[in-house]
Amino acid sequence: MKHSDIIKQMTLEEKASLMSGKNFWNTKAIERLGIPSIMLTDGPHGLRKQGGKADHLGLNKSLPATCYPTAATLANSWDKSLAYGVGQDIGKEARSEKVSVLLGPGLNIKRNPLCGRNFEYFSEDPYLTGELASEMVKGIQSNGISACPKHYAVNSQEHMRMTIDEIVDERSLREIYLTGFEKVVKESNPYTMMSSYNKVNGEFANENQHLANDILYSEWGFDGVIVTDWGGNNDRIAGLKAHNQLEMPSTNGITDREIVDAINAGTLDESILDEAVDQLLSLIYKVRLDDKESVEVDYEEHNNKAVEAARQSIVLLKNENSILPLKAGTKVAVVGDFAKNPRYQGAGSSLINPYKLSNPLDSLQNSSLSIAGYAQGYKRMGGKSNKLMQEAISLGKSAEVVLLFIGLDESKEAEGVDREDLKLAENQLELVEALVKVNKNVVVVLSGGGALELPFADNVQGMIHTYLSGQGGGDAVADILLGKHNPSGKLSETFPICYTDVPSSAYYPGHQATSEHKEGLFIGYRYFETANVPVRYPFGYGLSYTTFEYSDIVIDGLTVSFDLTNTGEVAGAEIAQLYIEKVNSAIFRSNKELKGFDKVHLEPGETKRVVLTLTKRDFSYYNPEIKDWEIESGTYKIQVGSSIQDIRLEGTVEMAGVSPSVFLKTDFPHYGTAYIKDVPDSEFEKLLGRELPQKNWDLNKDLGMNDTINQAQHKNWLGKLLYNSIMIVHFSLKKMGKPLTANNVYFIINMPFRQIDRFTGGKVSKKNVESFLRWINR
Repeated sequence: MKHSDIIKQMTLEEKASLMSGKNFWNTKAIERLGIPSIMLTDGPHGLRKQGGKADHLGLNKSLPATCYPTAATLANSWDKSLAYGVGQDIGKEARSEKVSVLLGPGLNIKRNPLCGRNFEYFSEDPYLTGELASEMVKGIQSNGISACPKHYAVNSQEHMRMTIDEIVDERSLREIYLTGFEKVVKESNPYTMMSSYNKVNGEFANENQHLANDILYSEWGFDGVIVTDWGGNNDRIAGLKAHNQLEMPSTNGITDREIVDAINAGTLDESILDEAVDQLLSLIYKVRLDDKESVEVDYEEHNNKAVEAARQSIVLLKNENSILPLKAGTKVAVVGDFAKNPRYQGAGSSLINPYKLSNPLDSLQNSSLSIAGYAQGYKRMGGKSNKLMQEAISLGKSAEVVLLFIGLDESKEAEGVDREDLKLAENQLELVEALVKVNKNVVVVLSGGGALELPFADNVQGMIHTYLSGQGGGDAVADILLGKHNPSGKLSETFPICYTDVPSSAYYPGHQATSEHKEGLFIGYRYFETANVPVRYPFGYGLSYTTFEYSDIVIDGLTVSFDLTNTGEVAGAEIAQLYIEKVNSAIFRSNKELKGFDKVHLEPGETKRVVLTLTKRDFSYYNPEIKDWEIESGTYKIQVGSSIQDIRLEGTVEMAGVSPSVFLKTDFPHYGTAYIKDVPDSEFEKLLGRELPQKNWDLNKDLGMNDTINQAQHKNWLGKLLYNSIMIVHFSLKKMGKPLTANNVYFIINMPFRQIDRFTGGKVSKKNVESFLRWINR
């Protein structure tokens, strides 16, 4: 141990005390031994340091900071240097505020587009996720502080997130859900890692021996600290045995006493505690800021960088008859509440108090366009208003072009709740339909943290998706619309035609005890490409104001090179993508997998040679029987193009390996044909290698500390009263126009009873909770 001399001087109680927070955001100090306290604070797309009353769900305002585009937005840039730069800037702001650990980035896989927290995650693809998250971690830690990648692992839904059991087979776990984390650990050496709330295959992630000890520490060589998500501890002793060194926030000593009692009772070896203390001390001494020179932040410079990050990430989805960019003097009607009051970030623990904020309306009014006027067009939170619609229609008739700003409101995407569907509000859809009848030149500007159903796509002339583009999004979208910046973003997720096309739609979310990942490997494009299901916009898709030509591919071993030329009249950037396809594979797998990309900036007529290097791992699949990766022998296509459905160049390479004996298509008829919408339990159990657990709650069983208020409603009148009271408050807050507070109230019904005494610091004791449960169980 590195710090054995200090640890020997500690009492058992002092050692145990370091394993949980001093308060909501700080670790404990031991002044007599010179051990300082350090601060952990939310990211991940900006610093959320609360100056007053602390909370984890964004209810109370934080100090002003730069609000950068969210991860879902930034991923559309496919720009590793940009991800590094954003991380570097956020890390600098954190250090300037004496924050030692920034809680981010979030890199869970977008298993399903309804996940309420997808705006915080990069992609449906693990390779793209890992590449961008690794750079962001490096950028954050370049400031001498720690990044904290989260949520490890398989946090794929918000509903019941503190108790749901994510049932996933080992191959899918490794290839889809852990690959990004593995890449981050091996390439960026994060000093901390945050565990997720949920269970994974029967064990809470925070105490999951397989995830933590077998994989993270032993296999990947992680040597940092695991911190719980806030309130994410279940069994403190089991967590400690699984390398969870730090529980946050403070429990007012409740779980510290549990550690002391376990050691005194002989159920926990003190050496495990000593090792955890040693690892935590290594983190504290590495990132403590009390003895380091303070840094100054130029917030105007960071705002300019936030604008540029948004420019690089906005995606041009449609540009019929080159309606964009708009020419100077064009008479434009600006319609839609989001033009004046932009949706620029999500809600919950990532809610940033922006240093400054631009909006599209102001930016357009200060441009070379002739603005005919502005109309709100619709009620932001839904509901009919003929007055607002008629104002918009009248304005639309008077203009050459209508810029229509629509999207998801704040209540639709937030921590703690999942989206109900992929639809835009009905009043927005009705407005689109009405405007295209009075003006043929409608350009839609979308806001939101992810994929949407777009039934009007064929009826409008142009469409841009800004995603959630941060505080500079207003200036950025104006620059795109006017051609001051050539759009270069490409989708990091697939846009289905309708939600029922989504591979996991039949299984998502898990409503009660479990969430069964019956779709296996077939997430996002891996399903759509393999099953030949049409989509609205494919993975990697995005238009430009110029054109690009690919030529002269050369494959030399594992090195792929080709020429990329700007054949248009304006400068632009192209994201060249490399996919691998196994020819005549004997095992079930995706037809194509992303294994390389590069964002290349080119002047008109300019050609650059692009070189992408592959590894043997890029051709491998995970074999649980040998607990390792292996290559299927044979021919692999190397495909290079502008999106997964726009392949421009192709070659082949022969790879030596094995003739597989597992995952054979013949043994798994549904997975072998990618017909995964109705996988029978027997085939999924064969893939899992065990029987499925019970997916529904046992309503005849007494409720325990790991059960929830949601379950209590099914027990008796007292449980129903408690549940209904919370839901009344939830709906009342929504009616009052307070969707964020309403969502946070809703979060309470899915919180396990075990957290009540810990969250209240013992004010509502465990005995009180157990007494209440006895009344409900009667």
